[in-house]
Amino acid sequence: MIQTIFLQAGAQGGGMSMLLMFGGMFVIMYFFMIRPQQKKAKQEKQFQTDIKRGDQVVTTSGIHGKINEIYDDAVIIETGAGKIKFEKAAISRELTAARYSKTTDKAEKSEKAVEEKN
Repeated sequence: MIQTIFLQAGAQGGGMSMLLMFGGMFVIMYFFMIRPQQKKAKQEKQFQTDIKRGDQVVTTSGIHGKINEIYDDAVIIETGAGKIKFEKAAISRELTAARYSKTTDKAEKSEKAVEEKN
């Protein structure tokens, strides 16, 4: 079928324009689909290597807990129900920075406001 398309385009003198169109489509697909996926995969790998003991995390299955031990490809997470071993890839996100940095920022701003009033 593709050969038929190229033969018809070649017969009409538009073979080069057809190749340019396919090339343009590939470039668009690369910048809108492939590159963002590669970037996200790189960020996830970096996140998995940066986790440390004591971080509050959420797994892909929705379990919240605190990292207790770290191994090469697994972690032990302490939850309300006990300690559970997970693969590093099963950790979805970290809650420590997201949750506590906002609280800390708000507390610092309110302390500065109180100091300025005095």
